[in-house]
Amino acid sequence: MQQMMIANALRDGLVVFLAANGRWVNAIADGAVASDTDRAQRLADIALEAEQRCEVIGPELIEIELKDGLRQPVHIREAIRANGPIVRGHPGENGDDHGT
Repeated sequence: MQQMMIANALRDGLVVFLAANGRWVNAIADGAVASDTDRAQRLADIALEAEQRCEVIGPELIEIELKDGLRQPVHIREAIRANGPIVRGHPGENGDDHGT
């Protein structure tokens, strides 16, 4: 099963994904994918360091799958987080990435 790291940016609370370059991005399509346990552990280590630096809160690995060529979280909670928010017009909606 493929996994990705998801968290909330501490600055504005928006959902972010850990990218391969170690930056946090808003789009699931831009996040790093772990196909094995070693890569998943590396993502977890990077995320823990970011949490300790107060960049993000609540980082966790989520399972993803491809549906119609797009990455989608397997579980409904993460699907809502990844595709939300349900209410539009929130701060940061323009898709700015959250650089570290």
